[in-house]
Amino acid sequence: MAGSAAAGVVSFGHFLVPDASQPLVQTAQLAETLGFQYVGIQDHPYQRRFVDTIALSSAILTATSTLRVFPDVACLPLRPPGVLAKTAASLDVLSGGRFELGLGAGAFWDAIEGYGGERRTPGEALAALGEAIEVIRLLWSGERGLRFEGSHYHLRGVHSGPIPRRDLGIWVGAYGPRALALTGRLADGWVPSINADVLRRLPELNERVDGAALAAGRDPAAVRRVFNVGGTITDGVSEGYLAGPVSQWIDELSVLATEHRADVLVFGGPPGQLRTFAEQVIPAVSAASVRR
Repeated sequence: MAGSAAAGVVSFGHFLVPDASQPLVQTAQLAETLGFQYVGIQDHPYQRRFVDTIALSSAILTATSTLRVFPDVACLPLRPPGVLAKTAASLDVLSGGRFELGLGAGAFWDAIEGYGGERRTPGEALAALGEAIEVIRLLWSGERGLRFEGSHYHLRGVHSGPIPRRDLGIWVGAYGPRALALTGRLADGWVPSINADVLRRLPELNERVDGAALAAGRDPAAVRRVFNVGGTITDGVSEGYLAGPVSQWIDELSVLATEHRADVLVFGGPPGQLRTFAEQVIPAVSAASVRR
């Protein structure tokens, strides 16, 4: 399984908003010091306040030694898959195998089109995502004379390389039935953002991924569950899902680990709460995940 961790043990990450005014690299270094295994970086190239996600990934990988980094998730309509494959493989090679490729079909189409990208219908966006995964995998194969003809992308006699240092994962952000089916069929990971509504639907969404994986002859466990869990740790009473005291966070994340098979939980709370999360939430949720 691409990018897999020890079976039954949940890993933890920090969801980083690439706001240029913030100490982004230092925050990632703090996350590594506190024991986080991943940093996932939001990707909205058209957002004027943000630094580029890929450039920031490179800076973080250079400034850390164990942290794994992934776009959460890369905006495919503004990042051609051929170049994205080269970039991801290069980051993986240069970092000693610490990069994963989070990939999304696109959203915020007005902004994408305004920034020079192509506006796509939902069907077109999904088809492009499937083609992109095929193109990227071909360009990681090490083979020569590659050819691929799709409706959105093509390869015509090109040579692949560099080859990623290891079995680099493609993690897809998806929610709709057809996108979840594509994830189960083709992807190495599924990256939803969990809120109260998604939580209610999570058994059904997981089942759609599993069913597509089985239909494609794959082990459903080969698709890692990478859950973004944004919220705030409070000192007082609960203010809703993922908005409450440490004890609530432990209970709610333990449910994601034990009942919904989370492999990675990516904390999207304020950077100032990283230490609290690391010291008070992670140990308890890790213990629960070992018992699942």
